[in-house]
Amino acid sequence: MKTKLSVAALLALAVLASACGTKPAATTTNAGSPAAAPAVAEKKPEAKAPQTYPNAQLLADVKWAEEHAKDANVKILDLRAKGYEQGHIPGAIAFNAGQLKDAKNNTIVGKDKFTEIFQGLGLNSDTTVLLYDEGNSNGATRVFYALEYYGHKDKVKLLNGGYAAWQAAGKDVSTDAPAAAAAKGNFNAVPNDKLITTKEQLQKNDLQGCVLLDVRSSKEFSGEDLRGNQNGGHLKNAVNKEWSESIEQNAADGVPKFKSYEELKASFEKIGVVKDKTVIPYCQTNVRGAHTYFTLRLLGYSDIAPYEGSWAEWGNAGDTEIVK
Repeated sequence: MKTKLSVAALLALAVLASACGTKPAATTTNAGSPAAAPAVAEKKPEAKAPQTYPNAQLLADVKWAEEHAKDANVKILDLRAKGYEQGHIPGAIAFNAGQLKDAKNNTIVGKDKFTEIFQGLGLNSDTTVLLYDEGNSNGATRVFYALEYYGHKDKVKLLNGGYAAWQAAGKDVSTDAPAAAAAKGNFNAVPNDKLITTKEQLQKNDLQGCVLLDVRSSKEFSGEDLRGNQNGGHLKNAVNKEWSESIEQNAADGVPKFKSYEELKASFEKIGVVKDKTVIPYCQTNVRGAHTYFTLRLLGYSDIAPYEGSWAEWGNAGDTEIVK
């Protein structure tokens, strides 16, 4: 038996050596020198191509913006807090996102008011809207969310990197404001209740299939920073991921763009923000929450319903549960 095992072991070693590429003994040439072993090219691992965002069409780059700036069916809105008069993308219209908020009722303006605002800009039901702000996209994403909530879904784009990207590319700027729309557009606001969450829903509904995503700072989340509210803290079972973590803040060219698909996907899934649950982002007034709404849309999430009232409502109500 021992002899049989030894023979079997030797055979196994021979096969392993052959599989691992053991070199044969060197032969000699007529001159008596060992023959050179044939060179084997080392295979380098193939570089993985970065995955693109599932909804990459929601982001525009400078090239797209430049090529479509004069399209009759494209409206460009400048959402910066200041600087429009000193220079903007040619054809862009200055727009204040604050006018879309009904601060008294902690909600978005009603459909009639929303329709009036955008019809006044000449917006039609098939108009593509390009939005930009300083670069972090906080103002632009608020308008993005509002337009999608009121039915203009998949017809709105963000300029990745905003005005900072336009300037970094050395593109022409204008100081002229476009003429007012010659006629009202035919856009008609139709609210989609699946894209919004209310305080009453949070208090009454079973939230087992939901993720409450607090996108404020860690100090607001803990209650250390009250931000002018009566109470600090967060909603029960909420997870915290600050909205700005989705933006590359230290890019080599100084342009704040969205992080890669792989990085964003991993960072959200790590805290339990997954596609098979309803994600409810919230912040102070759903400006930062709307930014995360856009980020998740970009990543291919389809069930996102921001809490529009956010902490301005929840943190100042007398009937809400607050965790610190």
